[in-house]
Amino acid sequence: MEIIKIPAERLGVLVGPEGKTKEMLEHELKVKIEIFREECAVELDGDTVDEYFGKDVIKAIGRGFEPKMALKLLREDYCLKIIDLDEYAHSKNGIMRLKGRVIGEGGRSKLIIEETGEANLSIYGNTVGVIAKLETVDIVMAALFKLLEGAMHSTVYAYLEKSRRKLKEDRATNLYSGGEKLGK
Repeated sequence: MEIIKIPAERLGVLVGPEGKTKEMLEHELKVKIEIFREECAVELDGDTVDEYFGKDVIKAIGRGFEPKMALKLLREDYCLKIIDLDEYAHSKNGIMRLKGRVIGEGGRSKLIIEETGEANLSIYGNTVGVIAKLETVDIVMAALFKLLEGAMHSTVYAYLEKSRRKLKEDRATNLYSGGEKLGK
């Protein structure tokens, strides 16, 4: 059995209206989900592998992702990363400032990181959650760390664009190399 702590206000999202989300998650994760409201804990009971993958889905929901978004983590090419903003700021105002840097004016920074890095971000509590493909997660994390360490937004955007061009080139090269091998 796997036990995961999540914020009390996220338990309702996990359960959903009339328990429908919980039922859907149990079906998709292939586990039994038990919720302990007083402890703000979720217990997963099933095969070890199903519990292992289900744990990240529950963590993602606890960090502010919608359940359907969190289910991307069941795919082998996606992963979850969580940045604790307490490691970068030691006051409430400092954390708010960092969250503002990640979100950007009108949500622009968050949107650019999501689109360029092919990822989804959730800024919740004192954390920034990332659901991204394995091939882009390092790019997204590097961009976030640059922002949190005080880099100018324009510098981060330039880094993201350069990384995206390189990723496209690598994909094209791999596709071409794969196609060439098939032709022989």
